[in-house]
Amino acid sequence: MHSTSHFARRLIGIAALACSTLAFAQDYPTRTITLVLPAPPGGATDVLARVMADELGKRLGQTVIVDNKPGASGLLGASAVARAAPDGYTLFFSHATPIYYAPYMFSKVPYDVRRDFAFITEICSASLVFAVGKDVPVQNMKELVSWATANKGKVNYGSFGVGSSSHLLMAHLSESRHLDMAHAAYKGEAPMIQDILGGQIPMGIGTLGTMAPHLASGRLKALAIVGDKRLPELANVPTMVEAGFPDDEFKPLGGVMLTAPAKTPAPILARLEKEARAVVQTAAMKARFQAFGLVGMGNSSAEFRKNFEASGPVIQKLVQVSGAKVD
Repeated sequence: MHSTSHFARRLIGIAALACSTLAFAQDYPTRTITLVLPAPPGGATDVLARVMADELGKRLGQTVIVDNKPGASGLLGASAVARAAPDGYTLFFSHATPIYYAPYMFSKVPYDVRRDFAFITEICSASLVFAVGKDVPVQNMKELVSWATANKGKVNYGSFGVGSSSHLLMAHLSESRHLDMAHAAYKGEAPMIQDILGGQIPMGIGTLGTMAPHLASGRLKALAIVGDKRLPELANVPTMVEAGFPDDEFKPLGGVMLTAPAKTPAPILARLEKEARAVVQTAAMKARFQAFGLVGMGNSSAEFRKNFEASGPVIQKLVQVSGAKVD
């Protein structure tokens, strides 16, 4: 009898909790929502975050603010969100490093992506441009490989930092095609491009937004797009696959994404997914994607998780080849 009444009380308690959670979710949101951004103000991700905050705020009927938390390659911001209350009022608007790359790149990560985050949607993927200086005697990727092979051990490439996507992709090209190219790491994309323009290094992978004026002036030559499809602004430039480099490593691996602390109530996550996906389709967001050479996504949480899981082995291999693992 006692055990039966205890069981009944537990069932009532569970039902009451479910009802209160549902009521809480139906009322959501009742106050300001914070988008934590693991990057400083002013960059492309920051601009996208502010458009997302503005448009999402309109759709939810509440203020959405951006909280810039740069540091430790994005791990600082990610850690803050992983520890935040799972109530839908702290969200993570992130570039790929802390979600996609951190588990493989850093030996000590203060969170577990699968355990500590709920996936909402991927906002966009980056289409990167493989470019060379105007005086490099090649016109396409196959000519580049032939030229680098003929000058084995004498060619170097730039990246905008150890472990950056530009580093990992170039290291993979060098390793997989036996080119023995040396890596020159820069503190950001702009100084790398300046040295390509000045002839100090012959090549690098960067974003369309930064390279566009130099491509237009002819000081840089675009050989290929690292992405799923051609960019409208560079319609004559093939993708790496079209150029004869079908490696999984040359397909997009992460971009900009929206996540929440794990255990955020399912109805709140569903609402956020619906509204965030709608924001991706707005004219304001599409204009920013085009300006930065990004490809809008706005996929479902299930598709986001599937992409995350599929990319793991590829990223792990890229990190191993590049030697970019950080202790």
